[in-house]
Amino acid sequence: MKTRLKMYCISCLFTLGAVQLSAQTYNWIHSSENATWQQSTVRLKSEVNVLPDVSVDEKAKITTFKTWGVTFNELCWDALGALTREEQDEILKKVFAPDGDLRIGRGRISLGANDYARSWYSCDEVEGDFELRYFNIDRDKQAIIPFIRAAQKYNPALTFWISPWSPPSWLKINGDYPVLSSPSNHLSPKLDYLLYGNVGGTTDPDEMKLVGERKGKFPRQLATTDYMIQDPRYLQTYANYFCKFIDAYKAEGIPIDMVMYQNEAYSYTPYPGCAWTAEGTILFNRDYLAPALKKAHPEVKLYLGTLNTNRQDHVEKMLSDKQLQDCVSGMGFQWEGREILAAIRQQHPDWSYICSESECGWGSFDWKSGEHTFELINHYLGNGCNEYNLWNFILLDNGESTWGWKQNALIRVDSKTRTFTYTPEYFAVKHYAHYIASGSEVLAYKPEGDDKKPVLVVRTPAKKYVVIAGNFKEESQKLTVKLGKRYLEVVLAPHSMNTFEMK
Repeated sequence: MKTRLKMYCISCLFTLGAVQLSAQTYNWIHSSENATWQQSTVRLKSEVNVLPDVSVDEKAKITTFKTWGVTFNELCWDALGALTREEQDEILKKVFAPDGDLRIGRGRISLGANDYARSWYSCDEVEGDFELRYFNIDRDKQAIIPFIRAAQKYNPALTFWISPWSPPSWLKINGDYPVLSSPSNHLSPKLDYLLYGNVGGTTDPDEMKLVGERKGKFPRQLATTDYMIQDPRYLQTYANYFCKFIDAYKAEGIPIDMVMYQNEAYSYTPYPGCAWTAEGTILFNRDYLAPALKKAHPEVKLYLGTLNTNRQDHVEKMLSDKQLQDCVSGMGFQWEGREILAAIRQQHPDWSYICSESECGWGSFDWKSGEHTFELINHYLGNGCNEYNLWNFILLDNGESTWGWKQNALIRVDSKTRTFTYTPEYFAVKHYAHYIASGSEVLAYKPEGDDKKPVLVVRTPAKKYVVIAGNFKEESQKLTVKLGKRYLEVVLAPHSMNTFEMK
């Protein structure tokens, strides 16, 4: 008996030693423009001679991460359709499978057309149909729903959320999908004055002075007119429209669990969009959309967003309404909204926060774009977002929309050769998404700063540390991270993305 006990203790000590040794060794995955996803190992040090870039306090937690998401757009489906079935399956598996590269678990759906639709449409264009008798998702059945089902093949547990770019045109004051006229649409410029209430914008001297002083603010001048008709009958119809959409998708086996009332209410667009004032936003969400969801879909959460403005005064004005606060479960930030995320989260720490859309770039598909996406993820997770949603993950050629905007994507398809490439942004996302699973705790971060060295530290559900860091300078830089009583210390190559995973 004593012999067995002795052998058992030796075995335990050996196992404990192996675990401790393993915890001191990290897999190092590093990518640069000409060599992506290179792998090596690195050992932790017991002491260093410099102050660490990041020190991890295990008791301090920024947030618990939930999931990675992408948007299902018609032009993405067209790009995927240019490839062979085998290539499509390869891509879908890498993007959506729980053991794939990106492990996407969430999908965003546009309620009607967005700027990457084949053309502009809504789910009910019968003017005066306040009962929504002619509501349908027939257009979605052509591309969006087949796209989603193709993804569900590799991840049946996908969840979804929705936001519209534009209400049905007959619910808007200008009777069309865009907000402003341009050569890319058929909207009359005669109605552009509606945005600010008069031709050329405000004429009030005090307001004009403020517009001039708001450098770096987006928008420098806020809309003074709601483009959604503010009549109760119209507002109620629009709230019911959301519920109809949720019902229709549920019937297709696509569960929607979150709603945002508007995509980018502060982009006054030549493509589908809708300008809202603070008063209109409060009124619709508080008195119409929230009650409609509570009655028809109590399982669906209402988030405020997507917020693409750094006008903190404006956002605080909306949030000052206590009744609206009681209706909202969280907020979605994107673009300029990132600048006020930390301040708003500090004011409302009990809400949930997400990055509702990664930035799209300008069709360059270059390494610099990958570095920018890498930094964006660092910023949003480091400032408490528990969900990160990507925009187009696959596009044709130069990523051009039907109205002329060129954008980036994670995967680029050449329509002439019918071949595809994984872009720098794909690897930027993979450096995070491949290792940060649902339930991972974000423990510490360092913003990019003047040293161009963003750092994020998480602890996975398996209690393993993961350190993700970039060096976006022209020269090498040392990275030092304190993990417990030991230090991760390495030299990062210029313009490199790096992930360190505890073995």
